Amino acid sequence: MTNAATNIKQWFLGFFRVWQREFYLVFHDVGVMMFFFLLPLLYPVCYTLIYNPEIATDMPVVVVDHSRTAESRRLARMLDATQAAKIYNYAPDLAAARRILNNHDAFGILEIPEDYSRRLGRGEQAVATFYCDMSLLLRYRTFISALADLQLAIGAEIQAAELSQVAMVSSAVPMTKINSDARMLGDPTQGFASFVMPGILVLILQQSMVLGVVMLGATASERRRRNRGIDPLQVQAPAGATLLGKVMCYLTLYAPIIIYVLRIVPMMFSLPHVGSDWDYVLFILPMLVASAFMGQCISWLVTEREETMLAVVFTSVVFLFLSGLTWPRYAMSPLWVLVGDMIPATWGVEGFIRMNSNGSPLYEQAHPYRMLWLLAALYFTISYALLRFYRSGWYTRRLNRRNQVSDNA
Repeated sequence: MTNAATNIKQWFLGFFRVWQREFYLVFHDVGVMMFFFLLPLLYPVCYTLIYNPEIATDMPVVVVDHSRTAESRRLARMLDATQAAKIYNYAPDLAAARRILNNHDAFGILEIPEDYSRRLGRGEQAVATFYCDMSLLLRYRTFISALADLQLAIGAEIQAAELSQVAMVSSAVPMTKINSDARMLGDPTQGFASFVMPGILVLILQQSMVLGVVMLGATASERRRRNRGIDPLQVQAPAGATLLGKVMCYLTLYAPIIIYVLRIVPMMFSLPHVGSDWDYVLFILPMLVASAFMGQCISWLVTEREETMLAVVFTSVVFLFLSGLTWPRYAMSPLWVLVGDMIPATWGVEGFIRMNSNGSPLYEQAHPYRMLWLLAALYFTISYALLRFYRSGWYTRRLNRRNQVSDNA
């Protein structure tokens, strides 16, 4: 057998030994099992339950009616008939209404001015003021949407009434107003969970992978410190086989988790799910690979198991903002866009939402798909360089010198 064939055989043997060893390490570490299994199993359910019901309905509103006319009472009744609001009470003045609002018995105040009916009768613009509790933007958005629809409906009725009074209008001209029908693509219910949860699911997959990989690396670092720079559980294998064997183990473990998180959870809570399941799996594969290699890079900076929570959980909120879920990426500064580009979940969220909510096929998400594989290659290269640097003996010599100094002291 030639040297090349022997090297290839040894490489694959090392690859499978690392794969097997990594399974042993995962299933003998409760903390890693919690990150790999418990976190992706429970977090999607907890988050979705928190965000249900998806929309705010029948929010109490106080009415301050200075006009006290049939038109003002009709405006209040029409607001009460919307899905968003219900009339909680009438207040004599704005001060009394604000006391009700401050007690959180109501979340909005509709103030109708004294000249409301008179302005409508003269064909002038009538203004009614609405005050909203801004402690929750979801309520504010729902109120604004309902008031906009109410304003359009009242305006159309007034316009139709004015046209019907014009004597020269032909009876052959239909007097019906133009109907509008809004269809929300990707989020037909306009629910908050349907909007945010598809992206959160991708972030959960990344964070659980990174947390578990970093904790495995931190545990290995502790073993090396206890054994003067030598890890007794380390498998002698080439650097590339070591890295790829670890990632193959993680992907094997995450195969059923992907189906659960990306398929079963949306079905359980009726979240948007119109894309192809095979496209989901093929798209999320490079994101998990990139996340695993990124976790291996971070693990060299973490030397204690407890530091895993500080190093990675702290970044969860940062990753959420940089993904573009809460703030559009085009509105970020170039620096933060560049930082976001280095995070696998950023491209994973972008592509998965388009596929999951809008039914986009995989080939239409070629750019984020290529970026995920590029990040996987980048973090693999960095992990490979760090591992080769460690195996050069620098870390062991440094640790032995530190232990020798400690023993002499």
